[in-house]
Order: sequence, then C-alpha cells, then structure tokens
Amino acid sequence: MDNNSFSDLWSRIGTHGVMTLSTCAKSRVTSRPMSVVVIGEKFYCQTDENYLKCRQLRENPNAALCHNNFSIEGKCRIIGKPYDTDFFIEAMKKHFGSAVERWSSLPTECVLELTPSLIYSWDYEASKPYMEYWDFANLSYRKEWK
Repeated sequence: MDNNSFSDLWSRIGTHGVMTLSTCAKSRVTSRPMSVVVIGEKFYCQTDENYLKCRQLRENPNAALCHNNFSIEGKCRIIGKPYDTDFFIEAMKKHFGSAVERWSSLPTECVLELTPSLIYSWDYEASKPYMEYWDFANLSYRKEWK
C-alpha cells in the first residue's frame, strides 16, 4: 500500500461538499445531491428515514457518491439521529449550518455513513488521460494510463 497516495486522496477530496448519492434496490437506481461531511475516512450526510434512499439502503447497503472528479463506492448505513451523533453535527454546523437549523431536529431525520471500498478518478497529465484507483478492500493504489 502506498500511504502517501491515500493521504493525498483525502486532501484532494477535502472535508465536505455537495455530493451525489446513488442508491439501488429492486432494480431501481436513484441519485440525489446531498450535503456531505468527510470524517475519519468516511462520508456522512443526513436525510429523512422515510425517504426512498433509506428504504433502498435497508434492502441494499451498496451505494455510491460522486464528488468533483471522484467516484466513491462503498457500503452505507443509518447510524442514528443527527443530534445523537456529536462528531457529525459539529462538522455539519461548520460547513452546512443552515441545513442543520432546517432539518437536524426533525424526528425522522437520520445520519447516513458511507464506508468506501473503492474510490477512483479520471485526470490528465500533459494532456494524457489516466485513472487512479484507491482500493480499500485490498489497501492498494494504482494509476492506469488510458
């Protein structure tokens, strides 16, 4: 494993962003922009536990996020309520304060945690395309020129 490439990955992804969350169940794929915070190499967002994405995640925990030039695949689960998850609510207040004020105290609001299994991105060097892959299952990194 190339530890520098993993450290570089997290600095490139950053601490937060509006990311598109994709979920799937019963052959139906859905996507939705979400306010996401990155904490401890995991991705967190909040939503209503009655929404379609939560129903899909209960059936199929495989999910994906898209952020800038990154595709993030992993397992996603409900971990609790926003105000019961201190590290989450602190990060959300810092980056998405109005969302916290608007939604976090609603009784059916919940926190989703996505643990990545694979992150990949397209990029260019001297006008030549390549892809980078960070494989969390095998703790490996590779760069492939296209």
